[in-house]
Amino acid sequence: MSITRKMFLVQLAGGAWALGGAGCGGGGDAPAPAPPPPPQGGGCVATIAGNHGHVLAIPAADLNSAVAMTYDIAGSADHTHSVTFSAAQLAQLKAGSTVSATTTTTLSHNHAISEQCT
Repeated sequence: MSITRKMFLVQLAGGAWALGGAGCGGGGDAPAPAPPPPPQGGGCVATIAGNHGHVLAIPAADLNSAVAMTYDIAGSADHTHSVTFSAAQLAQLKAGSTVSATTTTTLSHNHAISEQCT
């Protein structure tokens, strides 16, 4: 199942809410906002630590990939990061497991990502 416009906007709105005027870097001890609920009818939801506008969308077809897949998570941030999931991690996502990964480093920071698909 591919991501719908509504699912993308829900994830984007969640990222924009987390932005709350904060810039890159700096770290507060405030807990990360709760991830949005899984979309009705299935889909993938990413929790991006220290998020300031990034969005990760994994197309359902990619969950069947036999090779690693790399995703750009720019979203509304003024910079980008990429994150790679191995074929084994994509299979775990397809099976409903939560998978963790770390993005590339840009502007002296990266992001931990927790992804789950339903």
